[in-house]
Amino acid sequence: MRSTRIAVSAAVLGALALPLVSATAANAAPQTAAVAYGQCDKVGSYEVHTAAVTIRSQASSKSTALGVLYKGHTFSVHKTTEDGSWVYITDKKTGVKGWVSGTYVYPTVYTCLPD
Repeated sequence: MRSTRIAVSAAVLGALALPLVSATAANAAPQTAAVAYGQCDKVGSYEVHTAAVTIRSQASSKSTALGVLYKGHTFSVHKTTEDGSWVYITDKKTGVKGWVSGTYVYPTVYTCLPD
């Protein structure tokens, strides 16, 4: 009786663990899929990924607010902080220059994959 319970328990635990193991293996991306080649490895324009982000005078959330960069505005990127946490931009619609949080502004990246 006890050996039957152990066998049934082992079978149930094995059946429950199988989908977890399979899901992890199935979701893992092949390492070669993100390799970029030549001219396709370029950074495109930046985009605002929130409703709006404040343009600041310095790369700090405590610095003076100069304006607001709304989603859909086009803007030029001049430089970023070393860690990418702040981006120095010019809003093409208003002409305002300043720093915006890199948390809400992302570059469009193009990557070509081998055939």
